[in-house]
Amino acid sequence: MATTTISSKFQVVIPKEVRDKLHLTPRQRLLVVEKGGVITLVPEVPLKSLKGALKGMTATEVREKKDRT
Repeated sequence: MATTTISSKFQVVIPKEVRDKLHLTPRQRLLVVEKGGVITLVPEVPLKSLKGALKGMTATEVREKKDRT
């Protein structure tokens, strides 16, 4: 498990092993999500890269809002 430190300017360095594993690039945007005291950084994905991700999905597989938990 990699660790990092918050600088005096509240900057955080993502360790090289994590950057390499996730193929992060300079100036890439990350979403910051906080839930229950846990901070999660999620790389933004260009919409073009999602093209075809739902291919073959039918409307019958979609749950109604009341059935979601």
